[in-house]
Amino acid sequence: MDSSTGSPATTAAPLASHERIRNAADISVIVVYFVVVMAVGLWAMFSTNRGTVGGFFLAGRSMVWWPIGASLFASNIGSGHFVGLAGTGAAAGIATGGFEWNALILVVVLGWVFVPIYIKAGVVTMPEYLRKRFGGKRIQVYLSILSLLLYIFTKISADIFSGAIFINLALGLDLYLAIFLLLAITGIYTITGGLAAVIYTDTLQTAIMLVGSFILTGFAFHEVGGYDAFMAKYMNAIPTMVSDGNVTIKKECYTPREDSFHIFRDPLKGDLPWPGLIFGLSILALWYWCTDQVIVQRCLSAKNMSHVKAGCVMCGYLKLLPMFLMVMPGMISRILYTEKVACVLPSECEKYCGTKVGCTNIAYPTLVVELMPNGLRGLMLSVMLASLMSSLTSIFNSASTLFTMDIYTKIRKRATEKELMIAGRLFILVLIGISIAWVPVVQSAQSGQLFDYIQSITSYLGPPIAAVFLLAIFCKRVNEQGAFWGLIIGFLIGVSRMIAEFAYGTGSCMEPSNCPTIICGVHYLYFAIILFVISIIIIVVVSLFTKPIPDVHLYRLCWSLRNSKEERIDLDAGEDIHEAPEKTIEIEVPEEKRGCCRKAYDLFCGLDQQKGPKMTKEEEAAMKLKMTDTSEKPLWRTVVNINGIILLAVAVFCHAYFA
Repeated sequence: MDSSTGSPATTAAPLASHERIRNAADISVIVVYFVVVMAVGLWAMFSTNRGTVGGFFLAGRSMVWWPIGASLFASNIGSGHFVGLAGTGAAAGIATGGFEWNALILVVVLGWVFVPIYIKAGVVTMPEYLRKRFGGKRIQVYLSILSLLLYIFTKISADIFSGAIFINLALGLDLYLAIFLLLAITGIYTITGGLAAVIYTDTLQTAIMLVGSFILTGFAFHEVGGYDAFMAKYMNAIPTMVSDGNVTIKKECYTPREDSFHIFRDPLKGDLPWPGLIFGLSILALWYWCTDQVIVQRCLSAKNMSHVKAGCVMCGYLKLLPMFLMVMPGMISRILYTEKVACVLPSECEKYCGTKVGCTNIAYPTLVVELMPNGLRGLMLSVMLASLMSSLTSIFNSASTLFTMDIYTKIRKRATEKELMIAGRLFILVLIGISIAWVPVVQSAQSGQLFDYIQSITSYLGPPIAAVFLLAIFCKRVNEQGAFWGLIIGFLIGVSRMIAEFAYGTGSCMEPSNCPTIICGVHYLYFAIILFVISIIIIVVVSLFTKPIPDVHLYRLCWSLRNSKEERIDLDAGEDIHEAPEKTIEIEVPEEKRGCCRKAYDLFCGLDQQKGPKMTKEEEAAMKLKMTDTSEKPLWRTVVNINGIILLAVAVFCHAYFA
């Protein structure tokens, strides 16, 4: 992995990449950056209410639209995107940008269809919605555990890994030391600050990410000589070292693809076939944008419905950028450093980035370290750390919400608010431990497979969840048995394909995998479509054979009954009494004197705020109304609706222009 041990035979050794950053300008930028982030985190921490579960996990439902939009974007774009999108761009052209643009349509679906239902249902987590909608506990527990596994295997470990590539290239630190430092800083302000701290720091990080990557894109295009030159030169970015004694690499392994500048590619031979990109990807994006805890939790913290919609629209516009700020710079990196980024000989690749499969993963980091002037290089490194940390904080916060609200309250029925807060914070520590232990596995699923690894695991596990949520909202006939068996059978099909693929290896252009065509021959986006359809069929058929859920349990939980005013009898009402029993006699205990260590600790974790007066029944009812209110002012409703329509038009235009 150490980039400084190049072969001495080439030229007089150029400056090793991590020597470049050892100048006053870069280091001071990085230090200032971290001080500012900590300051924003601390400010959010002390100025918002995080001593209650609603405050820590939902930011007290007081967020306005612009931090929500920024936070949606920042939790979605991790350093895995910088590394993965740029890498796949360097290897295969612009089609990966289609992954990002697909979201433009789905954020509108999220804000206009899904969130109103979640808010009316009055839920904090996604599994909790399913429990209200279907009753029973098994779906909720199954989904919580599956989501936590998906977080660990795709998001957390891939993000940590790509962040570490960066730090390793820039600072020359040992991989594990780098990871440890990162997680320490991230963990401190998630564990202490709760969702408000996460959303405000996200807004700051988004601003810095955008400024930094705009500057880098400018430098990169300037270096290549404009857009037209970029298109011409990319097609000729072919490495010179293609044979090594007795090994000669096939031509299609190192020449850029013919269709590099098209989003839509051949449905049978393409690497991202167009029906898969339109339909398969929409299913994955439906799972990610509309039912994933990390994303929906941001929307549920909004002041009112107009703020949710405006935040979604803003996030949609931001999602136009990764194509130009990540995919294209990755392609430029291939033009400027062809030998390094586009290497094909295993021996060469091992020399440049320590892995035999290919070095496209280092496309973006190389561009940063080589192109940026002093000071700006420090800024870009902070951007990478920013994107890494914002994704991690979002995931840690949401994972601990899932754990506390859905799993912990099952184990301890009568846990107090304080105990829940502490359990959530301890769980983050456990997560960090598991994630670090998983890094070696990601490291060995190296390079060519990192971004594919994320996307394909998602295609094997996501579609059944998407199917259940879609039917839960739009088809009130669907019941618990149907949803449960759909999830389980879908999961088994997906996992069997995933295990087969990992057992045989995904293979690379040089050494194709010998997995039987009937299993691995189906492109993973097509597999997602098939799995989705199978899940839907199972859910509907099983539901039709079992008895329906009466409407009285479904008011305001599905689309056809979303505006009903009747009292809903929750399916989980009977069993779910984990609040403390009503008649505990409260004896006035004189406030014990707390030592200064204890005071500091309570202040740090926001636990000293329980002095608030107890709410009366009327206040609680009013509070509940506010929490489940989706009304909007007519003027703002029209404004956000028009913006939503414009956003959809922009999405269609972009796809058509680059098709």
